[in-house]
Amino acid sequence: EVQLVESGGGLGQAGGSLRLSCAASGFTSEDYAIAWFRQAPGKEREGVPCITGSDVYTHYADSVKGRFTISFDNAKNTVYLQINSLEAKDTAAYYCAADQARGSGLLCFLSAKRYDNWGQGTQVTVSS
Repeated sequence: EVQLVESGGGLGQAGGSLRLSCAASGFTSEDYAIAWFRQAPGKEREGVPCITGSDVYTHYADSVKGRFTISFDNAKNTVYLQINSLEAKDTAAYYCAADQARGSGLLCFLSAKRYDNWGQGTQVTVSS
């Protein structure tokens, strides 16, 4: 059974940085992708970056390019989301999710419908 556990959220200052972690377990091959989504109160869930289990492909939403970096530590089975130059609009609950459809180890997408395993979420709040 795939399990995803997020950590690292909290209060950050505008202009500062935070790093979120997603500890993943239960995968039986590299044919999967992990994405980070965020959801602010009253807004739709937004996919921000994703990375394939093979670590060969990443994809970012235009809204976060240049400030967010997704990375994969295979030894620790952990996906990280580095958020730099924090902005108030980054305030949201952040979730990591796994897509295990065939081929997801080569390409990943930011459509929430593709993702069938979700973590419990971690809150990021940015103060000005």
